Amino acid sequence: YLPKFTEQRKKCAPWKDNACCTAETSKGAHQDQSYLYNFNWNHCGVMPDKCKQHFIQDTCLYECSPNLGPWIDQVDNSWRRERILNVPLCKEDCDLWWEACKDAVTCRENWHKGWNWTSGTNRCPRGSICQPFKYVFPRPADLCEKIWSNSYKYTTEHRGGGRCIQMWFDPANGNPNVAVAKYYAQNGRDASPAPRAVLLLLPAALLSLL
Repeated sequence: YLPKFTEQRKKCAPWKDNACCTAETSKGAHQDQSYLYNFNWNHCGVMPDKCKQHFIQDTCLYECSPNLGPWIDQVDNSWRRERILNVPLCKEDCDLWWEACKDAVTCRENWHKGWNWTSGTNRCPRGSICQPFKYVFPRPADLCEKIWSNSYKYTTEHRGGGRCIQMWFDPANGNPNVAVAKYYAQNGRDASPAPRAVLLLLPAALLSLL
């Protein structure tokens, strides 16, 4: 499910009924140079809207989702006290993000560090080269895992399987990430999803406990 980028889809809509962010934070997530981080997506020219949409979804998930608890780590940085680490993204979400952004341009593989901040916002450091995402991130896994210092982990798990986090969903159908967070909270964030062949052999009584 990939929503059209329209007014009704703004304000991090999927989390509006149970969010960890305010409407003001949601508004900031949709700006090209957001006051949330003073980060400019257009550091190598204007980012295409179809790509920008995925970064807005990424920001909304990070800022608003109440379902990332199993992957929160405490850190001691000057600009933050906690971070998410190795959140298992659904394969579709990573693949669609890469496909939408493959022709966008950037000069950094890791967007958490290495920028020139002397102007107050991020600029490409001296000597860096702006290149299409498809060269900086040759595979979807490279984009999802490297761009935010392993905040996300690429998986082969699919949406609806209860073992991966969706960056975006239709709130009319409920939040699928609730069950995912519950599973990893109970089994540890490094828990491996049970192989499908094994699940098919388990009695229904045991499946209800998974």
